[in-house]
Amino acid sequence: MYAEERQQAIARQVADRGRMSVAEIADLFDVTTETVRRDLTALEGIGVLRRVHGGAVPASALSTLEPGIVERDAANIEAKARIARAALDELPPPGASILIDAGSTTARLADALPASHRLVVFTHSVSIAARLAGNPGVELHLLPGRVRTHTHAAVGAVTVAALDALRVDVAFLGANGVSVGHGLSTPDSEEAATKRAFVHAAHRVVGLVDSSKVGVESAVRFATLDEIDVLVTDTGLRTADGKSLTAAGVEVVTA
Repeated sequence: MYAEERQQAIARQVADRGRMSVAEIADLFDVTTETVRRDLTALEGIGVLRRVHGGAVPASALSTLEPGIVERDAANIEAKARIARAALDELPPPGASILIDAGSTTARLADALPASHRLVVFTHSVSIAARLAGNPGVELHLLPGRVRTHTHAAVGAVTVAALDALRVDVAFLGANGVSVGHGLSTPDSEEAATKRAFVHAAHRVVGLVDSSKVGVESAVRFATLDEIDVLVTDTGLRTADGKSLTAAGVEVVTA
């Protein structure tokens, strides 16, 4: 097989599978890992795929665009509802405190919080605060900061400073991408700084991410996998991705 033919075949395999490691490609095409790396560099150069830690993903998987709140709410609705219900098992005992990150999946968790389970809830999301304002079981605290039109979430130095002063039992976080090589990530640097402060403010960190975001790498990492205790996702998670996350030390819950 000529190099050009092999590269075309590699591109098709990566597109079909969503992610392939260098070792998998080398075994499939019976070539050395050095040859695979040269092929991946060539394919990345023409925009067919993107190299990531240990392998490659389709070009569309490396996201630098940030979907708006309406787009996010309309995507993968059933999966997000299942994730939110499963995340209820991660709630601390009544009377404890939690942080809820901005996001469409975390918003569904806010909707699902039972009034009978008393909690102190901190959030930087105006939308989530509005959902929780009528819940008699919630002592609600809305964090300060500049509210982004795109996400309806407070961000900036004031928000991070407020989070630095907190210590809560559990933080529930969303993400635009999750991968073994890059961790949890988001396109916006200010959103990433706020999410990073969420991680540092909590005794326990639970990620709520639908399976379409696993294997995606957004521009700015806010947490490595060893900083996440549990990742709650849906049954659309690819077996290989689930094994990789588990091997990295993350407890994966599928709903």
